[in-house]
Amino acid sequence: MSDASPAPAATPASPLLTREHVLRALKQLAREAPTLPPGTVYELVYRGRRYPPRVVAERAYRLATGNPEARWPRPAGAPTNTVLEKLDFTISTRRPVLTPGSATDGEEADQQQAEDLYTGLPPVAEPLPKPSIAAEPSAAYEASAYLRAEALTELFISEAELDAALAGLQRRRNLLLQGPPGTGKTFLARRLAWLLLGARDESRIELVQFHPSYGYEDFMLGFRPDAQGRFHLVPGVLPLLCQRAAADPMRPHFLLIDEVNRGNVPRIFGELLLLLEADKRGPAHALRLPYAPAEAPRFFVPENLYVIGTLNLADRSLSPLDYALRRRFAFVALGPQFGPPLQQFLTARQVPAALVEQLCTRMAALNHTIADDPELGPDFEIGHSYFCQPPANPAEAPAWLRLVFEQEIGPLLADYWREQPATAAAQLRKLLA
Repeated sequence: MSDASPAPAATPASPLLTREHVLRALKQLAREAPTLPPGTVYELVYRGRRYPPRVVAERAYRLATGNPEARWPRPAGAPTNTVLEKLDFTISTRRPVLTPGSATDGEEADQQQAEDLYTGLPPVAEPLPKPSIAAEPSAAYEASAYLRAEALTELFISEAELDAALAGLQRRRNLLLQGPPGTGKTFLARRLAWLLLGARDESRIELVQFHPSYGYEDFMLGFRPDAQGRFHLVPGVLPLLCQRAAADPMRPHFLLIDEVNRGNVPRIFGELLLLLEADKRGPAHALRLPYAPAEAPRFFVPENLYVIGTLNLADRSLSPLDYALRRRFAFVALGPQFGPPLQQFLTARQVPAALVEQLCTRMAALNHTIADDPELGPDFEIGHSYFCQPPANPAEAPAWLRLVFEQEIGPLLADYWREQPATAAAQLRKLLA
C-alpha cells in the first residue's frame, strides 16, 4: 500500500498535475541534490530551499504521466508559475527589478546579474505586471500578422529593393540602413523585422539609440550604483536580449540600433565586434566578458539574433565607421522618394493633386541643388518623411505644407548653408512661392 496520501482534484489549469505530484518532485530533488540551472526571474520556495519553477513542474509532470522523458508543456514564467501557485506553492521574484542599476540585494544581486549572462537557459517569460484593484484585466498580447503585400504599400521602395534588403539581412544577420535625413530608415528597419517575424511582434524586438554618452556599461556589462550608492554588476541591453533569443531558438529576435554613428561604436560594442560575424555565433565562439566573475559562463550571440542599424549620412559632427565594423554588416542605401509612390500616398489621403505636384516638383528641384553643391552633396538631400503625416481635412493641406516648409525644411537649409544665409533664404522662397 502506498504511503502517499490521496491526490487532490486536478486543477483546471493543468489536468494532470496535483500538489502531491509537486511534493514528490520536491522530495526527489532534495534527495538527489542535482545541479539545477538557476532561476533567472522566479523561484519556488519550499522549506527554506529555492528551486527553478519550471524544473520542478517538469519533474512533477513526469511523475503524473508516468513518462520519465515527458516535457512540461508550458513555458517558464507566468504560465508555469500560475499552475504552481494554484497548488498553494510560493513563487518569489528572484530579480526584484529588471531595469539596470536598481539592484538592492548586495552580493546576492551581484551573483544573480552574473548568472544572467548565461544565454542557454530554458525558455523564460518576462514577468507580467500585477493589475491593481481598480484596473481592468489586461488582454493577452497577440501580435497581428504582417505580410509582404502590406509592407509594399507602406514602404516607398520597389519590390526588388525590399528583396535585396531582406537578402542582405538574412545573409549577414547584420544590416545597416544609411541615407540622408528623413528617408525612413528607422521605419524600414522595424518593418524588415516584422517581415522576418511574420507579425508585428514587439516582444522580440529591442530598440536602442546610440548617443555620445552611451557606453559599454549600458550595452554590454558594467557596475552601476543603486539607491544607497552601492555598486553592482548589471547586464546591459545586449546580454538580456541574447538570453531571450537563446531561450527561444526557433524564432528570430531583433536588435534595432537607431543612429549607430552617434555613439563611440568600437567602445560600445566591445566583444560584440567579433561575435557579430555570422560565422562567429553560438556557444562554440563564446568569450569571457571583462567585468564578469571568473565563475560566470562565457557570453555568446545566438544565431537567431539579427541586428539592424541606421546611419544618418548628413551629420557632419560624426566620424565615419571603421572598416572592421563595416565588413560585418550588409549596407542598404536609402534616398528621398518624391516620385509616384509618395504622390499616390498623399493622394490617397485626400491631399489636393495640385498641392502634391507642387510639393514633389519643388522638393526634387531643391534636392538637385543640394546634390550639386560641392560643400554638401547627395548625402544631404532631404527625405520624404517630413511629408508623410498630412492633415485629415483636405482644406488644411496648404497651411500644413507651408508650415512644414517654414518650420522644418527652412531651419535645415539654414544649417546647410550656414556660411551662405542668402542661398538658404533663396531656396526657402522657392519652396514657398
